[in-house]
Amino acid sequence: MRQRLNNWLEFWRFLLQRFLSDRGANNAAALTYTTLFAVVPMMTVTFSMLSAVPAFQGTGEQIQAFIFRNFVPSAGEMVQEYLRNFTAQARQLTWIGVIVLAVTALLMLVTIEKAFNTIWRVRQPRRGVSSFLLYWAILSLGPILLGAGFAVSTYIASLSLLSGPDALIGAKTLLGFAPLLFSVAAFTLLYASVPNARVPVLHALLGGLFTAVLFEVAKALFGLYVQRFPGYQLIYGAFATVPLFLLWIYLSWLIVLFGAELVCNLSSSPQWRKRAMPRLLVVMGVLRVFYARQQSGLKVRHRDVQRQGWQLPEHEWEEVLEFLEQQQLVAPTSAGAWVLSRDLGRYSLQQLLNRSPWPLPQLSQLPEQLDEPWYPALRQALERLYEEQATLFEGSLADWLNPAAE
Repeated sequence: MRQRLNNWLEFWRFLLQRFLSDRGANNAAALTYTTLFAVVPMMTVTFSMLSAVPAFQGTGEQIQAFIFRNFVPSAGEMVQEYLRNFTAQARQLTWIGVIVLAVTALLMLVTIEKAFNTIWRVRQPRRGVSSFLLYWAILSLGPILLGAGFAVSTYIASLSLLSGPDALIGAKTLLGFAPLLFSVAAFTLLYASVPNARVPVLHALLGGLFTAVLFEVAKALFGLYVQRFPGYQLIYGAFATVPLFLLWIYLSWLIVLFGAELVCNLSSSPQWRKRAMPRLLVVMGVLRVFYARQQSGLKVRHRDVQRQGWQLPEHEWEEVLEFLEQQQLVAPTSAGAWVLSRDLGRYSLQQLLNRSPWPLPQLSQLPEQLDEPWYPALRQALERLYEEQATLFEGSLADWLNPAAE
């Protein structure tokens, strides 16, 4: 039990370190800035798409009120009124103005995808038609699906079994979880579709649930702060709503990006401690798989390396491939497969060590045993190397700095 608790704490500490190394706070600030400019265009596009469907007339305003009532703390009422006025004015724009608004909304989606690709270590973002189709689907089909879901939920809530005098016991309690379910669905879709990487649906669902719950907790704490500590009103006066709204957007993006870190690393959570494996050993293990499969005329994919016992998460697999490709040791083929592109008989281990961006592992970092045929010889060579190093550099700094004093 203690070991499991330690593993659990270490995993969350690892997630926090990854979040900081991926500049999550800076990315959240950039997304907050983009959201400030894109929120009105996104609302305008949503209302325009919903108004194009006769059955959804007036649904846009209801969705807006629902979002601000259930997903934004109490400080957002005035902001909601501002946004409603801005959106009403934006509907009077010419076609050129509409195009500008659409471009602004697209830029927000591009910024979100860049932040997610940074977390997933994606080397090649979407380009061309695939990128345009994704953004177009979000801007066009997203509002329609949202309106349809909202209409269905409104209809279900109006049924007598749920809201009438003969309502089932606990039905209203279940309806109270509707905002949470909407949040889970939205975050799951966001994590599953936006990164240009393969994201298991189960991991996206778990990340969506975690983010939605954390989002609800943050909303409650933020609302409590606004009610109990109104000192900000003494400083900003009537302008206080705007900085509070910006702070809430920033906190929201922090939660969303941290949830993305969780989804990205869930694939490695059963074997996450292998992240402590020195990268030299990982590279050697991957090259052994490449060499063995080359002898049989086979290509190499990520799953082939995992079957050989190297449970690398997607981002580490991409980092190793990037280094090997730079050394012209491997080359990509069709359908995401890779092959050896160089005669390993003409490439020494010394060349690999000299060109590796990762430091040599210390003896304390090496495992006692590793099920690889090359490991005993490599471990022995590293032990001899460090023994020679200790002998060569055993003198004190005073002796090295003033050799004439000897």
